[in-house]
Amino acid sequence: MPPATMMTKTIANISVILILLSATPSPVTVVVEAWSPGSLFSNLPGRIGQRRLRPVPTNLCVLAGRPRKSSSVQLPEDFDDDGKITRQQKELRAVLDSYGQQREEVATITASSTFTDDIYEKKIDIASSAPEYFSPDPLRENDNNANANANNNNMYQGFESKVRNLQVPQINLPTRIAQPGVGLDHHHRAIKNLVHERILQRHPDKPQLVSAKPEWKRLEEHLKSEIDQSHLRDLLQDEHRSQNMFAEHDGVYLDYSRQRATLKTMDLLQDLAKTQKLEDRIQDMVTGKKINFTEKRAVLHTALRADRSEKIYVDDDAETNHNVVEEVHQVLDQIKFFTEGVRNGDILGYTGRRLRNIISVGIGGSYLGPEFLHEVLKTEPDGVNSALGYNLRFLANVDPIDVERTCADLDPEETLIVIVSKTFTTAETMLNARAMRQWLWDFMGNDKDVVRKHVVACASISSVDKVKEFGIDTEHYFFKFWDWVGGRYSVCSAVGAVPISLMYGFDLFEQFLKGAQSVDKHFITAPMEKNIPIIMGLLGVWNHSFLGYKTRTTLPYAEALLRLPSHIQQLDMESNGKVMTKHGIEVDYAVGEIDFGEPGTNGQHSFFQLLHMGQTAPCDFIGFCQSQHDLCLDGESLSSHDELMANFFAQPDALANGKTEDEVRAEGIEEELIPHRTFKGNRPSVSLLMPKLTAYAAGQILAIYEHRTAVQGFIWDINSFDQWGVELGKQLADNVKSQLIDARKSDEDHVIKASNPSSTRILNYYVNNSPSNSCFTGGDKYKSGTSEANPLTRISRKTHTDHSRASTTTTPPTQHDLGGNKGRL
Repeated sequence: MPPATMMTKTIANISVILILLSATPSPVTVVVEAWSPGSLFSNLPGRIGQRRLRPVPTNLCVLAGRPRKSSSVQLPEDFDDDGKITRQQKELRAVLDSYGQQREEVATITASSTFTDDIYEKKIDIASSAPEYFSPDPLRENDNNANANANNNNMYQGFESKVRNLQVPQINLPTRIAQPGVGLDHHHRAIKNLVHERILQRHPDKPQLVSAKPEWKRLEEHLKSEIDQSHLRDLLQDEHRSQNMFAEHDGVYLDYSRQRATLKTMDLLQDLAKTQKLEDRIQDMVTGKKINFTEKRAVLHTALRADRSEKIYVDDDAETNHNVVEEVHQVLDQIKFFTEGVRNGDILGYTGRRLRNIISVGIGGSYLGPEFLHEVLKTEPDGVNSALGYNLRFLANVDPIDVERTCADLDPEETLIVIVSKTFTTAETMLNARAMRQWLWDFMGNDKDVVRKHVVACASISSVDKVKEFGIDTEHYFFKFWDWVGGRYSVCSAVGAVPISLMYGFDLFEQFLKGAQSVDKHFITAPMEKNIPIIMGLLGVWNHSFLGYKTRTTLPYAEALLRLPSHIQQLDMESNGKVMTKHGIEVDYAVGEIDFGEPGTNGQHSFFQLLHMGQTAPCDFIGFCQSQHDLCLDGESLSSHDELMANFFAQPDALANGKTEDEVRAEGIEEELIPHRTFKGNRPSVSLLMPKLTAYAAGQILAIYEHRTAVQGFIWDINSFDQWGVELGKQLADNVKSQLIDARKSDEDHVIKASNPSSTRILNYYVNNSPSNSCFTGGDKYKSGTSEANPLTRISRKTHTDHSRASTTTTPPTQHDLGGNKGRL
């Protein structure tokens, strides 16, 4: 008989014995264990309960052959290797059956010495503490001590009814729990579920932090007892460990053997993921549940790259048969038609000229994601060919210098402006959008068709009125995305599709979507131990919350990924930079690393000194088997790509192994310099190796890091999909802008009074020492002395011809003003 089945039947047998006790017609001394199902009879009213001694043996840890926590002598396991009941188990059953027969035959019984001897002869472990979950006893809810004698009969009838209707449900134990030697904790949990949830029917426990759960505590103990006593130098010599600490999927090869972790660590992390219901939360995310609980929104960036045949509904929309995937592909089809029209010359500008320049105006996720992909495709062979004759630039910073740099050398008549703002209210984006509109009007007049033919919008469908108010053709030049797409997760939507498809063609962008889709399917279906994003996410939790590493660095050994670290920085830090769990409890464990990074060997000559000898920062090394463009020079033994990848392979080992004093001494280094040349090592990293950096591979990389971020948020119990911290600074900036407006409008000396003396001082210093360029003066009152135009737009008035003319007619000065306003040093 399987152990789980045997345990269930044993519980039922115990229940029968206890019910027989309640039916005894004369006063009975009942044997009760404080925290077992027998405790339900601890205070029977009137003639049922007079004295209470030690319990009938209901210790499931004995019946299941689990180890005891008390000082009783350990018995052999109760199951043999084939799962059959052993002699010990049969004898224990005989004791219980014999005791039950005695109860039926004797009216008044005390706990006999024979029974007690039988108990201890079998060395049954009955010494255990009583959990708080079983007080007060619901079977005693009508027990009023003040009127116990008067109401004894009525109380007994109600009590007897409850006892006779008491049902002991089956406990379906997982196989691993039913096996011998698992531990008494599982017994406590089974009893709690049996009585607390199924019999008592109480409300669920108050939510607790994940750090209070046993799985978290086991990881902490594992860290102290094993990991803190180990070194990566030794762990890397364990061949079995090394051969099992990697994962592969669709050309992506993840090696995590250089993490300060063992196979046991990974098992414990997976146990933590299971208690946090990680796989259920992943399913909730990809099927449209509103897991962004602070904004009551679904999180469906995976739907942006779903196959056309898939069906995904946003929470309650299944009733209205609203398949979001169908709507996603409608927008993609619209983008393909529009971008191919521009690239084919079917869609022209206001003056009839072809649109060859694209300026994407957006900030945050509306900028970092598309720019990361643009840099990848800029040197990708297919991207090089498809981008010939086109120019893509990004305008993000509200600094007017960014406007000047973006517009420099561009002809407005050949330029298409793409405004990316989900709400169409983002302050920085909309100010830059108005600057671009003014730039177009300055050259082609302020005809409404200038905007209708040179400006397109990517925004939420709820923002369509604001888009129309701006002057954009919402029927043909408006590309929507949805509230369930967060900005930092939006590169697969119109946010990335429009500028990238205009520059490189829709087919290449579609390859990017397919790469992301490949990792999505792997993330949803692969088991934890082989799931690349889950492994990386669990290791992120391990490094940050347990090992205490506060920073993490992304090191792509590919120059084309130079903007990936910035994108991951926003993706991860804006998602997991939180302090409250979903239950509104402040965390008492570390969440949200500080992310930074730099491509390849550039980083080695920038901050690797700190990585090797200063603070420990777990590293993500990303490399490729084949370069986008390799070089092999005459006289060189290795190609340039091999030279690069030699560093890719060497740096993780250097970080892990370090360099001992003996190794330094063996090199003949002077004794007093040895401490300065010694490397402690034991610094963790992972290595991602892929075939070649293509649009498809870029999609894979994007999805891996998106899902890693989500996994860490799910484990930490935080909401990785809102960003309320961004809003506070915006609100305060609005207050400061109002104060600056008042200062600029004032003809007299205006003193700003801010919310605190420090802000008051620095704001007044700024106003007093900056040019009084006021947008509120008009006509002949411009400070420049001209009334022809607002001098504040003069930077954006320079075109490619202006810059060319300036470079040929202006000679450099013979003396340089290095002293600011006074003209001297």
